[in-house]
Amino acid sequence: MPEGEEQGVKLQVANTRPQDAGHGVARFSSQALTALNIQEGQIVEILGKRHTAAVAVRAYPEDEGLNLVRLDGLQRVNAGVTSGDFVEIRKADARPATRIVLAPAQKNLRLEGSGDALRRTFLHRPMAAGDVISTSVHQRVRSSPREEMLRGMLDLPAYGLQEIRLVVVSTQPRGIVQVGEGTTIELRPQFEEPKEARRADVTYDDIGGLGSSVDQVREMVELPLRHPELFQRLGIEPPKGVLLHGPPGTGKTLLARAVANETEANFFHIAGPEIMGSRYGESEERLRQVFQEASQSAPAIIFIDEIDSIAPKREQVTGEVERRIVAQLLTLMDGLEPRQNIVVIGATNRRDAIDEALRRPGRFDREIIIGVPDQEGRHEILAIHTRGMPLAEDVNLDEIARTTYGFVGADLGALSREAAMDSLRRLLPGLNLREGIPAEVLENLSVKQDDFLSAMKRIQPSALREIMIQVPDVGWDDIGGLDEAQMRLREGVELPLKSPQSFRRIGIRPAKGFLLFGPPGTGKTLLAKAVAREAEANFVATKSSDLLSKWYGESEQQVSRLFERARQVAPTVIFIDEIDSLAPARGGGLGEPAVTERVVNTILAEMDGLEELQGVVVMAATNRPNLLDPALLRPGRFDELVYVPVPDAKGRRKILAIHTKNMPLAEDVNLDQLAERTERYTGADLEDLTRRAGLLALREALDADKINSGHFERALAETRPSVTPEMEREYEEMLRTLKQQGPSHQAIGFVPLRQAAE
Repeated sequence: MPEGEEQGVKLQVANTRPQDAGHGVARFSSQALTALNIQEGQIVEILGKRHTAAVAVRAYPEDEGLNLVRLDGLQRVNAGVTSGDFVEIRKADARPATRIVLAPAQKNLRLEGSGDALRRTFLHRPMAAGDVISTSVHQRVRSSPREEMLRGMLDLPAYGLQEIRLVVVSTQPRGIVQVGEGTTIELRPQFEEPKEARRADVTYDDIGGLGSSVDQVREMVELPLRHPELFQRLGIEPPKGVLLHGPPGTGKTLLARAVANETEANFFHIAGPEIMGSRYGESEERLRQVFQEASQSAPAIIFIDEIDSIAPKREQVTGEVERRIVAQLLTLMDGLEPRQNIVVIGATNRRDAIDEALRRPGRFDREIIIGVPDQEGRHEILAIHTRGMPLAEDVNLDEIARTTYGFVGADLGALSREAAMDSLRRLLPGLNLREGIPAEVLENLSVKQDDFLSAMKRIQPSALREIMIQVPDVGWDDIGGLDEAQMRLREGVELPLKSPQSFRRIGIRPAKGFLLFGPPGTGKTLLAKAVAREAEANFVATKSSDLLSKWYGESEQQVSRLFERARQVAPTVIFIDEIDSLAPARGGGLGEPAVTERVVNTILAEMDGLEELQGVVVMAATNRPNLLDPALLRPGRFDELVYVPVPDAKGRRKILAIHTKNMPLAEDVNLDQLAERTERYTGADLEDLTRRAGLLALREALDADKINSGHFERALAETRPSVTPEMEREYEEMLRTLKQQGPSHQAIGFVPLRQAAE
């Protein structure tokens, strides 16, 4: 419980939620409001190492009664504090501002704009000279009834589409001022150093979806830099290095910059190619120079981006330069004194390519994975990327976060940009850019849900860009005659991917693999396409020619890489067509194992090995299940064997209806009668029948507008079922044998399928 004092109350700083970032509000409990004798909406002064101002807002319900004040990253920088520090909150005497001078907060940014637009953006906002402020106040804030009075301040038009950070160069009068209708705002075009320099290009508020990774990095980096006395008291050496690893685009570099800004440490950035020199010893000299500068300006963070490019495994590189650089880096990290207040952060997406000597305690003490965000993390990232956007009322970030599975932070940033560009494309045809853009057009500019949906068609998860194909445009309605197979696939694939919590509640694991088998042309590949679309999962289709290579060991690597990427962007459906050519039964060859035997071993290990498949379903199709390796067909690999039979009369009627829905049929065409007369016809045969009937109509007259029963009669005479009664009996016998004998005996006693009789 905070205690009221004459000078104010002391509260501990905590991070705010993404929707409050950039709005200039401080959230604390009603007890603290009472102790300060103020109400919501009044201005308070926040005193840390420096002082800044904010609008007081009641705490989130879960924070009531806690000794906390929630501030966003810019306010923490403005007050010179970080999360966990204590600040003093006082009631502020804010005077109306007559004139405020603003400038871009980044040195490489040039701005030209109207002070009137900025006055509308920052109306009623408190500020002081030296503050860094954000224009990201257009993000819709779903406030409680108590906060309705603040809506005018929290939901104003933003300054353009992009979030821009500005520094308050000076104010008249001095001290804490509040922007009003009569305030003149001057925008300087280029960066100007305020009297108090405050660096805030990236803060923790600009990072979303990393969960506990941020806390781990703060524990390893912030504590040694800000409070080295804790480690001295414990009698241990503070950590020297942290290695961040994970897929590209997850925010490793951004996290390192945020930590440097929030700890007020000097930041030294090393990019691999920059330190490479042409002269002998030049590269090592540049590396030594960076470490020397860091030690002279401690506390400091040395950030080495793409560390695998300058510190690869020494036994695998041919160049002498790389070996010398690795040795120099090892020496420099060993030479860091524990009390130097320097931490080295390395980032890579190829952790296994780094020299092992770096990956030991005393150099990189901890390796922290920066992984692909989950749904909640994606929502956080989207909220950050869209907080400077004028979002329309129909935008549902929860829905977008749910459907962008496998997207990393960089992908979601690209998605937001594309959606904003789509909103601009709607306006551009009606604009004359030479005459300038009218103010009312800017006011009405908004990004809609449809813009995001359109952008999602063009943005794919970056981890799957090499191997991902477009999600198929085939649904359950496009498939006929396979009701039982559909039901089993819906239960086995859709349910686990859409609601995994149901399986956890019952205490069972979902099936890992589905083998679709049956005569050719019955619709096995079509079923896989429909599953991928209806399950709302990433769909990766592959075939044996993509995975098999003439180089020894390359095929197994391709299979492992396929499964690794699928795991990164789960939920994913991997579909392997004609799997019998990729994974035939082992033990048939003599001498050295054939490439397919090694591939079978790899698939077995990936599907049921030490590394668990989470959110990844493997589907395969074959019309020769008797050729497959028996080990693949046991529970834990292909758990479900789904027989895709020749359709019955009811199924054939539905397939004919699907294939003729866009055909101009004459009234004498009876699909029920056709279905009865096409016994043992597969889905592919029925499609061929309708295609031939259409061709016969065109052969008679190019301008034909009807297809009659005569065309279908002639088409029936030209076609035949591709499945013979013998083949059908063999498949049914195969199904019975598989069910009765189990996978251990399934490959025994089958004769090769006879070819269809002419």
